[in-house]
Amino acid sequence: MSNQNRYNLRKRTGGTVDAAPSEPVIDAASPKKAADSSSADYKSGTNWVHAGGIEANPYLFVLLVVSPFLSLLLAYATGGDIINNDWRVTYPLTEMLPACASDLSACVSSTLSAGMSVVPTMEGAKFVLTFMAVALVLERFLPGKIEVGPETATGHVPRYVDNGVAHCFVYSVLFFLGSNLGPCGESSEQLSPALGSVFEKIGVCELYTPYSFGIMYDVFESSLSFLNIFGIFFCMFLTFKGLRFPSTQDSGSSGSWVKDYLWGTELYPRVFGLDLKRFINCRFSMTYWQIAGFSFCYRSYILHGNVMDWGLFFSALSQYLYLVKFFFWEMGYMRSIDIIVDRAGYEIQWGCLVWVPAVYTFHSRFLVQHPSGLSYTAALSLFVLSMAGVLLNYAADRERDVFRASKGQCKVWGSKPRYITAKYTIVDPKTGKSTQKTSLLLASGFWGMARHFQYFFELTAAYSWCFLANPLDNGVLVMFYALFLTGLLVDRSKRDTEKCQLKYGKYYDEYCELVPYKIVPGIF
Repeated sequence: MSNQNRYNLRKRTGGTVDAAPSEPVIDAASPKKAADSSSADYKSGTNWVHAGGIEANPYLFVLLVVSPFLSLLLAYATGGDIINNDWRVTYPLTEMLPACASDLSACVSSTLSAGMSVVPTMEGAKFVLTFMAVALVLERFLPGKIEVGPETATGHVPRYVDNGVAHCFVYSVLFFLGSNLGPCGESSEQLSPALGSVFEKIGVCELYTPYSFGIMYDVFESSLSFLNIFGIFFCMFLTFKGLRFPSTQDSGSSGSWVKDYLWGTELYPRVFGLDLKRFINCRFSMTYWQIAGFSFCYRSYILHGNVMDWGLFFSALSQYLYLVKFFFWEMGYMRSIDIIVDRAGYEIQWGCLVWVPAVYTFHSRFLVQHPSGLSYTAALSLFVLSMAGVLLNYAADRERDVFRASKGQCKVWGSKPRYITAKYTIVDPKTGKSTQKTSLLLASGFWGMARHFQYFFELTAAYSWCFLANPLDNGVLVMFYALFLTGLLVDRSKRDTEKCQLKYGKYYDEYCELVPYKIVPGIF
């Protein structure tokens, strides 16, 4: 028997094709409330992970502890006040750190003062709440096909309205229409004066006052400070809700309040039918990131005398298109480790509320005060490289989705796919009944080169965006997002390996023999 046929034998006893190796169907949490949970109950509901989320990594745990204050410092470092002080943000290694080391007490005092100067305002809070309100309306009323996520061991099947693409474009259009560049702005600023004449005739412009298209930069510090406070209290609410009023039986306590707060106590929290994880992770966080780049680009253009920063423009364009790709793939994300394994706690929800705006937009936001200085040709070249990463990332995700949908009955790169038919068992916590299921673990195409080769393409795009901020002139700080994402994805690949080994056992060992590398073929 050939190796191809050996690995493609299907054992039909049991279940259906339900997940690929990097995104397995979860073993859900115990149905007992946290107050009465035993360690055994909790272990059965940790979805084949050893110790919850990234708090198991000591380096990422330290980052979690300092993240609220660090996010404020990152906001301060890109604000307008930075120009008027002696922070050497463009020379962090050669000037800022030596200056800090020479007078440590003054450095600590200055750092604390800088972080504490980033405070919430009514304007910032109003912007955040309005941004969320628009997203909520679109979430509720945009039509879409009903899609489902993987079934949990408690029998819960999450349902979603697949309207992410519509949300992406409708939100972008609404943000433009409401701004000074839209039809109700000053005639000298409107991008489409003809549309402005129509809006004026029908009286639309009397209903609202346009805001500056650069508002996301203008209120960034105050809005991030508000999000920081809101996020901390929101995660307290999620912890309490998961313990006392969980939406599903996929909930429970670890016995540690710290861990419960960080990792969460509930997998799929909903309030009045609203899926909180999708709303925060996608409809707020990803939409904010998507629009922010162009908002920052506009503010830079005005600030520097109507001069276009091509590094910032192409970075904003590439990130916008990357997030268009994300919304096309949103249902794939709803089957990923963030959703089906990591619970709704501080790590994910505060991270999406605060860390994504603070860190994922940092390299773009930095350029408002410190232009990249890149030529059109240099910036375009990096843009092309970033788009190659975006498109290949999508191609890898699409390849896996097609393989799943066809239950392996498809071709991958022109040939029949190689895969492992892996068995695993779930147990109904109510009845104790065991059910055997199967997953097909794809080992061909991109997924035959490395188990998370899509991460390599994502990092290609991330490093390209940071290079567009010109670290040679602007210093290493603009590389923060790419370096953080590298550590995050490396940790995620390790956690996924541990989880899949617990879930699939010998079948995953066979899979690792076929695909020995995690992210970079031949290296890691």
